[in-house]
Amino acid sequence: MDAVREARVLASAVLDCNPGELSAQLGRTPTPDERIRLAAAVVRRVRGEPLAYAVGAAAFRHLVLKVDARVLIPRPETEVVVDEALRLTAGSSGGLAVDIGTGSGAIALALATEGRFDRVAASDVSADALTVARENGARLQARTPVDFLMGADFAPFTGVRARVIVSNPPYIAYSEAPLLPRSVRDWEPATALYAADGGMARYEVLLRDGMDYLEPDGWLVLEVDATRAPQIATRARERAWRHVRLIHDLSGRDRVLIAQCDGVASR
Repeated sequence: MDAVREARVLASAVLDCNPGELSAQLGRTPTPDERIRLAAAVVRRVRGEPLAYAVGAAAFRHLVLKVDARVLIPRPETEVVVDEALRLTAGSSGGLAVDIGTGSGAIALALATEGRFDRVAASDVSADALTVARENGARLQARTPVDFLMGADFAPFTGVRARVIVSNPPYIAYSEAPLLPRSVRDWEPATALYAADGGMARYEVLLRDGMDYLEPDGWLVLEVDATRAPQIATRARERAWRHVRLIHDLSGRDRVLIAQCDGVASR
């Protein structure tokens, strides 16, 4: 993003409008509080803080989410996860959607806003992240209730059967940290970025246990990175998931894996 666009984003965030509406604000004098907040945001950005953290907000689909260093910044690529979850469940309404590793609540709140579920449940291992997600949920008031739960992987979902399970798990190997941009490596939470076993640890759990928490014929929708996508798809087939498929993002890179549970309840 160039300097002029960044300045517009900073100013619009402080003035509580979108960048396209900023020109309408130019005729008024900012309040003392707005001037202080704008100056603070500029200082934070100049010292290298990601733009979303500097302004305290990030856009995701139709939502504007509160974000700070407690949560991963939602990316446009992750919107493909929501696209696929909505597409795969469009044939009927009701039931439960589960989001594992919710962070700011972006995926869960998008599903609660755009989907036709009776309920959405979202979890995270970070109490700090859940605080942010709950604040976003309370502010946005999605039409479908969202329960934000503390715990790793499937631990918060005992006895649950979902129509769809979605996750954008940490998938960067610890050895890859030096290759990340400093704006990511130095600012975003490590628990949301890195995973053991060469970045595969969370995928292994999701693929191993996911069928136990899905309705018959339910779907698993995972964000993946292109370098690991073929390996994850192979693991899914080895675990007897059906209709395994990799979906491209807008850049043409493998970004999302979808896989269907068998038609028989697995427990």
